[in-house]
Amino acid sequence: MFKIKKAVIYTRVSTQKDSQKSSLKRQKDELLSYAAKNDLKIIKIVEEKESGFNESRPGILEVLDLIKRNKAEILLIQDSSRLGRGNAKMALIHQITKMEAEIHTLADKGAIALNDLEKMILEILSVVENYQQELRNKNISRAMKKKINSGDFNPAANLKNIDQGGRDRKEVPLKEIIRLRSLDLTFKDIAATLKGLGYDVSKSTVHRRYQEYKNKKESDQEIKQL
Repeated sequence: MFKIKKAVIYTRVSTQKDSQKSSLKRQKDELLSYAAKNDLKIIKIVEEKESGFNESRPGILEVLDLIKRNKAEILLIQDSSRLGRGNAKMALIHQITKMEAEIHTLADKGAIALNDLEKMILEILSVVENYQQELRNKNISRAMKKKINSGDFNPAANLKNIDQGGRDRKEVPLKEIIRLRSLDLTFKDIAATLKGLGYDVSKSTVHRRYQEYKNKKESDQEIKQL
């Protein structure tokens, strides 16, 4: 079955001059046309008048939040310079790639094209970040084992079995998954940490339980607003 992908459009100009309004409109119209031709569902259009050297622009932060919350799978931009300039551009590409989202540009008529230098920079960023994550995971695992051995923490206290009328639901410490996720650990890293504590769980199991928690939380919030 064909799945329609969700996308967010991001347009940017560098100044607040009125003359730049036509550029924003042109970017938006062209990107909407691209989305229609490629069967993409636009969930939001974000317009911004900020310097490309600033990676903390309100608009681009909103885009990152949509991607992080799995509201959008693809970011549509006119060209790579709309995303940012210099280090800001590379930092944003790295963050979006890490969240497993795609970047499409009109200039490349599809997925963003990177030169050899840009690819090398992203590889270095990834290696450094993975190394830092491994050190962080080891420190967390060491600290948790110390608490367990001292009797200050009992992961089993957070477990609840749910009868699904067949194979027993795998026991996982949901509170720990939520806590580790709040520290920006990936689902793969969380699974590795839990395995170090004796829980035979996969990345997909961790991801599924976390999504169940998020969906229930969002549902509860919607009910409260009624």
